Amino acid sequence: MTLSRYYATNQHGRIRLGAVAALLILITTLALAWWIMTQPPRIERTPPPESLPSVVDVVTVNASSQAPNLYAFGRVEAEQETMLASRVAGQLERFADNVVPGQVVEQQAPVAYIDQADLALSLEDAEAQLANAQAQLALEQAEQQRARSEYESFGRQLSAERRSLVLREPQLRQAQAQVTQARVARDQAALNVERATLTAPWRAMVQERLLGAGSLLSQGTEVVHLVGVEQFWVRASLPGEWTEWLEAGSSVTLTSRGWPEGATREGILVSMLPSLEENGLQAQLLIAVNDPLALETDGPALRLGDVLRASFQPAIQEQLISLPSAALRPGDVAWRVDEENRLRRTPVTLAYRGEDDALIRDGLETGQQVVTAGLAQPREGQLVRIRRPNDTPAQAGDEPGDES
Repeated sequence: MTLSRYYATNQHGRIRLGAVAALLILITTLALAWWIMTQPPRIERTPPPESLPSVVDVVTVNASSQAPNLYAFGRVEAEQETMLASRVAGQLERFADNVVPGQVVEQQAPVAYIDQADLALSLEDAEAQLANAQAQLALEQAEQQRARSEYESFGRQLSAERRSLVLREPQLRQAQAQVTQARVARDQAALNVERATLTAPWRAMVQERLLGAGSLLSQGTEVVHLVGVEQFWVRASLPGEWTEWLEAGSSVTLTSRGWPEGATREGILVSMLPSLEENGLQAQLLIAVNDPLALETDGPALRLGDVLRASFQPAIQEQLISLPSAALRPGDVAWRVDEENRLRRTPVTLAYRGEDDALIRDGLETGQQVVTAGLAQPREGQLVRIRRPNDTPAQAGDEPGDES
């Protein structure tokens, strides 16, 4: 055998051996893949990790004699306001010197003057008519005396009807009635002269002049707008269930955003109105403020139409428990922590609930710990841990959203 043939035969044997080995590897791989695919998945079950107790904020409740801090918003309105009108016809001559918008006029002080020339002539005529009627009455009384003398000298008794005619009694009554009519006309003319000077019915501030000097007035023409300065009213609205805490005559503290910081005015709750406020169907209260324009006292002045915040100091108090409003869940339910640090669902009876705090009448007892924050989805009997002062959210293990 030659050397070249030897190498060819050897090479051929290696090729056949490699093909067999590749085939074996392919078969093994396919078998392994088929075995893996046919085996069911095996999931090793491990017990879930034990969850950490939720960390909550609590407050220890205590019953005490107290009342809610009630407040309401109201608008300032005038207690006395009028459009002073003329009671006689004539020409507006002039206004009094101090009758300027924003100025105060005293009670019965002159406000405006109406030309009195025509009224004075009417008074003179009425006085003349009265004098004439009185003269006619005197003449008729003289005639009656003459008729009585003649009747007595006649010596005969007449019937009552004929006797009245003979003694001129109807003529006397007529003359007396004419005197009365003339006196009424004279008094009316004198009253019209007096009314030609318009006066303030009470101490007031001039709001507006409605006409100018020289205007012709008829009876009832409005001349000047006056607002009383002795007292203003504040008409406030608040929820109807809060009115049980209020009594007429109690003190009210008023504040406004437009006043200097810390400035307040005091008012008195006058009454609770029988009608509800139209928009919100809330109860309406009437608060009186004396010297509203601060003419004689220190303090900010009230302005008509201004919106004020009214804070009430209820005189009625009960043994109640105070809680932050955030501690209450829908349905008037509070969650408290018992001695074993487990949650207990507690329905409560509310005496008052505001934006920030609530007063509990029944359902809680002094010394109980009520959850105020830290619960997302509370469960009856859930184990919790009360937050300590040095805890932080990371140390406490709070989950996002647990804080409320």
